[in-house]
Amino acid sequence: MRVGMIGTGAISHKHALAYKNIGFELAACTDINPEAGKKFAEMYGGEFVPTYEELCKHPDVDYIEVCTFPDFRLQPIEIAAAHGKHIQVQKPISTNLETARKMIDVCKANGVVLGVVSQHRFDDSTRFVKKAIADGRLGKILQADAYVKWWRSAEYYSRPIKGSWAVEGGGAMINQAVHQVDVLRYLCGEVAELFGYWQLAARHKIESEDVVTALLKYASGATGVIQASTAFWPGYSERIELHGTKGTCVFTGDKLTTWDVENDEGEPAPVEKEVMSGASDPMAIPLTPFERQFTDFAEACKTGRDPLVSGEEGYKALEIVLSVYESCKKGEKVRLSA
Repeated sequence: MRVGMIGTGAISHKHALAYKNIGFELAACTDINPEAGKKFAEMYGGEFVPTYEELCKHPDVDYIEVCTFPDFRLQPIEIAAAHGKHIQVQKPISTNLETARKMIDVCKANGVVLGVVSQHRFDDSTRFVKKAIADGRLGKILQADAYVKWWRSAEYYSRPIKGSWAVEGGGAMINQAVHQVDVLRYLCGEVAELFGYWQLAARHKIESEDVVTALLKYASGATGVIQASTAFWPGYSERIELHGTKGTCVFTGDKLTTWDVENDEGEPAPVEKEVMSGASDPMAIPLTPFERQFTDFAEACKTGRDPLVSGEEGYKALEIVLSVYESCKKGEKVRLSA
C-alpha cells in the first residue's frame, strides 16, 4: 500500500516506522511547515507535496493518513474521498460530533473506507481479554475502570493551541484518555449514562482540563470510573481494571499484568510485568499495535469491509468523551444515545 501523510509531527514518525516494518510505502507527505515536511520526506522516503489539496489528489497514493490536530479532519476528507482515496485519521476522530458525522457520511457517499487510529485495540492484552470475555471466562462484568494519571511538562503545553478547545477539543480526556475510553467500550459495551467532574488548568496554563473524573454506568448494568490527568508528576502507567463475577484482570500500559480468575480454563493469559506507556513521554509507546492496525486498515481498503476501528467506532468514543465534558459543564448526569 502507498500512503500519503498529512502532518509530519511527532506521532507521524511512529507511523512512518510502522509502515516501513510492514512493507508499506510512504509515497508522499505534506506539512504546513515546509522545512519539517521536506526533512520528514528525506528521512522516510516519498515526495514532499506543498499542499494537502495536492496530496489528496496524488495519483501514487492509495490512502491518506491525517496526522494533524483534531480540528483539521473534514477538509482533507472531502477532497480525498471525492478522488476515491481511503482515509485514516489520528485520534480523536474530531473535536465535535457534527464534524465527525459529516466525515463518516462523506466517506460513505464516496464509497471509501474511514478509519481512526486507536492502536490499543491491537495490543496482545486487549485481544486476549476481548476473546476471554466472549468465552465467559470473567463471568458477568460488574466494574470496568480506566486510570490515566499521566504527566505532561510546561514545554508540552507551551504552544497556545495545546489544550485548547478550538484546536484540540479539550485536554486530558480527549487527547490522552480517549484510547482507554475506546478500549473500555470495545470490551464492555456501550455507556448508558455518566457524571463527571473536572479541574480546568489545575497544574498547566491551558484552557481545558488537566484533571477529570467520570462515573459511568454501562448499558449492561456494570459501573465504572475513568480518571484522566496530565498533571500528576512524574506520570504513572495507565491502567484498565475489569472485575467480573468470575475474576479480575488488569492492564498496565500495553500489557496484561494481572489475571486472577477462579477455576480458570483455556488459553493461558499473557501476563507480563515489563510494560510500555506514554505516561511521561508521549513517544514511549510500542510500534507493534500500529503495525497491526495499519495492516487491518489496508485489508479493509482492499476488501471494502469496515476496519476494526471504523469512523463509527471513533464517533462513539468521542461521544463518551464529549458527554463527560457536557456533564462537567452542567453539573448534571448525561444520558448517551442508544
